[in-house]
Amino acid sequence: MTEAVLLQPHDKDLGGGFKVRRLLPAARRRSVGPFVFFDHFGPATETPGKEHDVRPHPHIGLATVTYLFEGAMMHRDSLGVVQEIRPGAINWMTAGRGIVHSERKPEPLLDATYVNHGLQLWAALPQAFEEVEPSFSHTAADQIPAMEVQGIPVRVLVGEAFGARSPVKTYSKTLYLDLALPAGARFELPALADEMAVYAIDGPLRLDGSPVAQHQMATLPDRQGGVLEADDAVRVVIIGGEPLDGPRYITWNFVSSRRERILEAGEAWAAQRMGHVPGETEFIPLPGHPFVVQGQEPDVKTTPV
Repeated sequence: MTEAVLLQPHDKDLGGGFKVRRLLPAARRRSVGPFVFFDHFGPATETPGKEHDVRPHPHIGLATVTYLFEGAMMHRDSLGVVQEIRPGAINWMTAGRGIVHSERKPEPLLDATYVNHGLQLWAALPQAFEEVEPSFSHTAADQIPAMEVQGIPVRVLVGEAFGARSPVKTYSKTLYLDLALPAGARFELPALADEMAVYAIDGPLRLDGSPVAQHQMATLPDRQGGVLEADDAVRVVIIGGEPLDGPRYITWNFVSSRRERILEAGEAWAAQRMGHVPGETEFIPLPGHPFVVQGQEPDVKTTPV
């Protein structure tokens, strides 16, 4: 990459009217560092009787990274982990060779009205670690390094920046920051990683003088930083890291450097051989396309990242 690229959000309905803004993968930029998937959900008001639960579903070859600004979610997985996700915490689930999980409304909030707002990212695992044993790691909000840099509140969610290191363990160099720019702010962002991008959560800003609208993502030229400016207060996240160590294929909930591995995972999920979330009987079925084409052998048609 030699110049910045501006990415537009695409709305995706995950079911029940629960919509997310998807920034990655995009036609103009498939990945930023290890991140191959970037979803921004909410703010969405949850009310009694309204359910946006995500039933058990599988993953391979990636790590999900969940971060809330508001609200709560209950994570359950096939390892037996039960973890309530709250604002400010980082929840890193390594799928590796395969894991199954659900994301539901916490039981104490079934009769409550509250707002859910957050991000879920996928980090592709390096090829040497694509088939590691699955695991789940919860890092509480008070364990995340927080400081002021150039007068700007900064949280180092994942990786290392400004002399602070997040306790979240990763498989490759990964960067994930949360900045709260006040009105009239100017922030000089150094080149903290080989690849970086800026996402405007709740308002517009400027990157090196060029406008970045709310809900847009702007990449930076490789191994370069930039200057962020905001007329009004805006929350910003920075993502990045070292480039992927080869192309990745993304199909449904699966990420792999090998097309045939995607097929294997689809067959395993269709046969319910990938594990089960204890106490749950529901699951999201394997989509027919692109795994099965009527009258033909299963096929995977994916675009490499």
